[in-house]
Amino acid sequence: MLKQLFVAATLSSALVMVGCETLPAPDNTTNLSQLQNRTWIATQIGNTPIKTAPTAHNIPSIQFDSASQRVSGADGCNRMMGEYNAGKDTLTFGPLAGTKMACMDNNGLDQQYNAALAKVTHYQVFGKTLKLLDSHGNLLIQYESAVPPR
Repeated sequence: MLKQLFVAATLSSALVMVGCETLPAPDNTTNLSQLQNRTWIATQIGNTPIKTAPTAHNIPSIQFDSASQRVSGADGCNRMMGEYNAGKDTLTFGPLAGTKMACMDNNGLDQQYNAALAKVTHYQVFGKTLKLLDSHGNLLIQYESAVPPR
């Protein structure tokens, strides 16, 4: 009886020790490395597809430079640039600067794009697709990578 009690206590202690063992932290750099250092071409704002001619200038796009923590791109009319801060799945932009060209034939795409960027708090990367999301997880802008993942 004492032997069985000893075995049960030893097994219980071993299970407690194994159960308390800490697991290694997940790799938080995977999403970040997929986000940065490539060109993303906008394919939709919210649920509305973006249709631009391949020869159009300043197609809505964005690039995240990991070395300088700077973002650059175009809004469908103007060039833009500024700072960003990205984590595992969070993304915020500092003040963005841009050119101020008059674009009459883009149906307000630049205004819609900039309004959506101002609401971004999170992102998701799935292969060649980047989704910028608001704080509720709603899709603001979706992009496709212009360069295949490395």
